[in-house]
Amino acid sequence: MLTITSMALVGCKSSAALTIPIGLNAELTGGLPVVGASCKNAALMAVKEVNDAGGLTVGGKQYQIKLFVEDNGYKADQSVAVQQKLITQDNVVAIVGPNASVMAVPASEIAESSKVLMISPWSTNPNTTIDSKTGQPKKYVFRACFIDTFQASVDAKFAMNKLGAKRVAILYDLGNDAFVGQSTFFKNTFTQLGGTITDVETYTTGDKDFSAQFTKIKASNPDLIFLPSMYNEAPVQIKQAHALGIKVPFLGTDGWSSQDLITLGGKDVEGCFFSAHYAPDIATPIAQKFIADYKTAYGAVPDDVAALCYDSFGLLFQALKTAGKVDRQAVRDALATIPNYQGVTGTMQFKEGSGDPIKSAVMLQIKNGKFVYYSTAEP
Repeated sequence: MLTITSMALVGCKSSAALTIPIGLNAELTGGLPVVGASCKNAALMAVKEVNDAGGLTVGGKQYQIKLFVEDNGYKADQSVAVQQKLITQDNVVAIVGPNASVMAVPASEIAESSKVLMISPWSTNPNTTIDSKTGQPKKYVFRACFIDTFQASVDAKFAMNKLGAKRVAILYDLGNDAFVGQSTFFKNTFTQLGGTITDVETYTTGDKDFSAQFTKIKASNPDLIFLPSMYNEAPVQIKQAHALGIKVPFLGTDGWSSQDLITLGGKDVEGCFFSAHYAPDIATPIAQKFIADYKTAYGAVPDDVAALCYDSFGLLFQALKTAGKVDRQAVRDALATIPNYQGVTGTMQFKEGSGDPIKSAVMLQIKNGKFVYYSTAEP
C-alpha cells in the first residue's frame, strides 16, 4: 500500500496535470453562516465559470479547477485545522479565506509558515497580513479588501465632514480584533481632526443586553454613535438604544454589509450609514455582470463578502496565468506584482512587500429598506 501510495503521489504531476487544487476556508456554520454562505456561493460560481469555459490556461495548458471547501465553524482553532488539512492533505496551490479576522489571523500564520498563498476576501485586521511580533509584512498572505486603518479613517472623516458630528461615542466588542482596531483607529483620527470622543463602551461577544452601555452613552450627549459590529448584532443594539430614547445617528463598518441587517433591524436601522467594499447600485459593467449572474444562480443580490470572494478568485486566476506554471511560490510571486486588476469591488493592485491592495471604499446609507450608495473614499 505504501508503494502504491508513493507511486500515486509521484505520478500526480502526470495523472492530475489538468487540475489545479484550490482550497476554501469559510465560516459555513457557527456565528456567521451568512458570511460563509456568500463566500461559498461566489467561490462555486467563479470556479464553475472557469471550468465551463474550458478551464484556465497556464503555461499553454488548460487546467480545470478542483475546489476543496472546508468549514471553519467560526472557530479559530478549527480555522487553523482546516488550513493545515488543505495544505498538507489536499495539497492545494493556494487558499481563499477565511473571511472574518478572528479566523483569518490564526489561519494566516499557518499559510505563512507553510509558504502557501492565502487570500482573505473580507478580513480587514492589519494583523492578517502583518506579523504582529516583528511588524513586518507576511510574504504569503494577501487580501481583497481594504484594511481597518483606512476604513476607520474614512469613517472618522465622514462623521465629521459629511454628517457634521463633533462629539462621538463608541461601542465595540472587546473580543473581536477587527472591531477593537476599528474603534482605536476611528478614535485617533477623529480626535486628530478636532473632534471629541464623549464615551467609549465595550461588550463581550454573545452579549444581548446593552442597556448599561447605552445609558452611559446617552448621558455623554454625543452627536453620533460609532458602532463597529456584525450585521446580526447591530440591529439588536440600535433597537435597545432607541428604546432608551437615543435619537442620534449610528455609523457602522463593513460588518454591517448583509441584507440580514435590514431584515433584523427594520425601521430602526433606516437612515444609518456604514462603510463598505462596493455598492451594487453604482456597479461597473464588470460588477453588473457578476450581480446578474449571482442573482440568476442564487436568487439574491450578492453582498460584499460574495463580491470580495469572487474578486479573490479572480486575483488568484490572474496570478496563475501570469505565473505560467502551477507552483505555489510562482503563483505567490505573480500575485505580489499584479499591476492593476479590475474587479467587482473596484480597481486594485499590490505593491511588492505588501499583501494589502490599494483600493477605494464606499459609504452606504439604508434608505427605504435598501443599501444605497452615498459617496466614495479613495485611498
